[in-house]
Amino acid sequence: MASNILLTGSNGFLGSFILESLQHFSVKCLNRDLSHYNIDLSKNIPSFRECFDLVIHCAGMAHFVPSGESESKAFFDVNVNGTLNLLTGLQNNCIPRHFVFISSVSVYGINSGVNIEEDSPLLANDPYGRSKIEAEEIVKNWCIKNDVIYTILRLPLVVGPNPPGNLGTMIHAIRKGYYFNISGGKAMKSMVLASDIAKYILDAAEVGGIYNLTDGIHPTFNELSKSISQNLNKSFVPNIPLFLANVLAKIGDIFKDIFPINSYKLSKITSTLTFDDSKARKAFNWDPSPVLIGFKINE
Repeated sequence: MASNILLTGSNGFLGSFILESLQHFSVKCLNRDLSHYNIDLSKNIPSFRECFDLVIHCAGMAHFVPSGESESKAFFDVNVNGTLNLLTGLQNNCIPRHFVFISSVSVYGINSGVNIEEDSPLLANDPYGRSKIEAEEIVKNWCIKNDVIYTILRLPLVVGPNPPGNLGTMIHAIRKGYYFNISGGKAMKSMVLASDIAKYILDAAEVGGIYNLTDGIHPTFNELSKSISQNLNKSFVPNIPLFLANVLAKIGDIFKDIFPINSYKLSKITSTLTFDDSKARKAFNWDPSPVLIGFKINE
């Protein structure tokens, strides 16, 4: 399909998996440094030296809870303005035939639910989720206007060796012995292996559309913590009852910067939230590996 590919964010966690999967193609990378195009998309419009058949826009600011207005603004600088600047640079040079945008299930703006589908309302009101909604809309409008086949991949927790974010924090806590499940860790969460996203990304790009990607299993926190423990040769993950977790969360609401849990985190940990990936399975034969089988931790 694609002989020339532009990949943004190839130095990031997911981007590195995608880059490895494209080793037999002609790929140019765009990052802030150490790339073919060293550009800060949040501030600058790139000037390209060649045309691309496919652009995979993986660069972006990952999800975290901002502590102030400047951090909230950064989501829009990177995820929205960065996308606009990338598209402007492409418009000034050559318009690709295919465009893939890496988005997030955070656009749905919900903390609990089962088998959420792609046509569900986009209700996010946090800075990260809203920035992804705006970026999605920008991509769709630009691609429709320029007759580009667009693919938007809405991802849940992305799993792989040495992951960043909340999963990386969970692994570190289990390694150090201070992680605990709450009320049996029964809440289910959608997850997907980074390697599977990379494996199927060209198939998705060829078809176009908006897709949730999950492993279809949706492990519980208990199952995930046991898998991590086994990877780390740990034999025991402690559990605390919900009433005690509620007390700790109230303390965490007061001492936010120094306490590992608060009411917001507790709500997310104890709520089931899963997404339906049947659309992808029909459209491009999405057939991922179960996260608990494919997940390995690099020591």
